[in-house]
Amino acid sequence: MHKFKDFIVWQKGRELVKIVYQLTSVLPNEEKFGLISQINHAVISIPANIAEGSGRKTNIDFCRFLDIANGSSFELETLLTLCVDLSFLSEKDLTQAIEINQEIQKMIYSLKQKLSR
Repeated sequence: MHKFKDFIVWQKGRELVKIVYQLTSVLPNEEKFGLISQINHAVISIPANIAEGSGRKTNIDFCRFLDIANGSSFELETLLTLCVDLSFLSEKDLTQAIEINQEIQKMIYSLKQKLSR
């Protein structure tokens, strides 16, 4: 069992949640049950799965939850890109969120490598 609060990747995930929630707060109200819901679910899933996986008995189980978190990070990136395609947000609006998200992806990969040894 690992202490998830000690993982920088989990801390970055929390930071990303705050940024993404700020981004979704300006999306059109008609997207409340569409894109907004999907985006918020994806971003919350990142730190939540890191935390859940850290409580599992084996590193193999932890890695499985890291895979889920990583998948959610790619889903998030796609959904945010769709917001640009639909002219709800600009590329500039997404810069910080995308950079942190990609950093999280790299950190998940590194953590999985470390746990697999």
